[in-house]
Amino acid sequence: MQLLPEPVRRLAAWCAAALLVAGVVWIVIRLCGQFRTAVVPMLLALLGTALLGPLHRWLVRVGVHRSLAAGITCVAVVTVVGGAVYIVVTALVDTGDQILASLKRAAKSVAAYFGAAGTSLDDLTTNSKQLISKFGGTAASNVISGVSVVAEYIAMAVLALLLVFFFLRDSHRVADQLRSLAPRGSADTVEAVARRAFESVEGFMRGTTVIALIDATLTTVGLLVLHVPGAIGLGALVFVGAYIPYLGAFLSGAVAILVALADRGLVIALWALGVVVAVQVLDGHVLQPVVQSRTVRMHPAAVLLALTAGASVAGILGMLLAVPLTAAAFGVGHELRTRYGPEEPEGQEEGPDA
Repeated sequence: MQLLPEPVRRLAAWCAAALLVAGVVWIVIRLCGQFRTAVVPMLLALLGTALLGPLHRWLVRVGVHRSLAAGITCVAVVTVVGGAVYIVVTALVDTGDQILASLKRAAKSVAAYFGAAGTSLDDLTTNSKQLISKFGGTAASNVISGVSVVAEYIAMAVLALLLVFFFLRDSHRVADQLRSLAPRGSADTVEAVARRAFESVEGFMRGTTVIALIDATLTTVGLLVLHVPGAIGLGALVFVGAYIPYLGAFLSGAVAILVALADRGLVIALWALGVVVAVQVLDGHVLQPVVQSRTVRMHPAAVLLALTAGASVAGILGMLLAVPLTAAAFGVGHELRTRYGPEEPEGQEEGPDA
């Protein structure tokens, strides 16, 4: 190694460190994939604890026992989430036929402009029975596997709810546990980093929920004013899509515009586009800075990269978990920079005229 120039040796050292880190990350991802039935509920429970922590702390402050407060919080979240799911599903079921019919008319309108595509669609409709009989066995096996996947998701949801109860009940002991497990002399740093990461996730979850509710309400009101069919169901899609930044808003907005185009024509579709764009402008320039001003605000490029990585690792669930985990990583990085980063010179003043 002494025969190599100093820059080459430094490059080799950095490459070795990068390969080591990449290998460790790959192993961790593989292990998480193998133990996903335990890892996913734990991550979901951490997100739920971050979202429900303020309610639990308020109940404890007013004199409710910690275990009872955790139980009340879990019952409340089951009631709220169950009611919200019921409302969303009911809205989608009631308006789903209208949405699908509108999308079907939009597809036919598009196919009318492209003869070959229209012919292919007609052929597909004509030969649908042969396709169903040909792939019937595969469809049956997919249904069976789908039932097992649904059962696995239900089991993970129940486990996540139980973990939320325990995390809330024992949240006051976490700091002591971390300090006892930390290496000697690093207890303060470990506790500060953990608190900063959890605060970032907590702020992200609360802010995203508030923003999703506002976006969904404004979009629903706008679509109702325009008499777009299935406005409540489309608003529900906006609410759910808000938890997947950028991509969720794009997809839900595109569906709303297509439904308006198919059912009400080009003018109403343009008005629907204006509603969607106005809501997103309000989201990006007002709601995000105000609601999430106390949280880690990530650059859009970092969010998109996190979404892509999460989707490649775990699909839709990975996209849901990618951004809050990235927010926690940003919080940890900010805390470490604050503690160990270079300090500003005391005599340095701001401004070009200093």
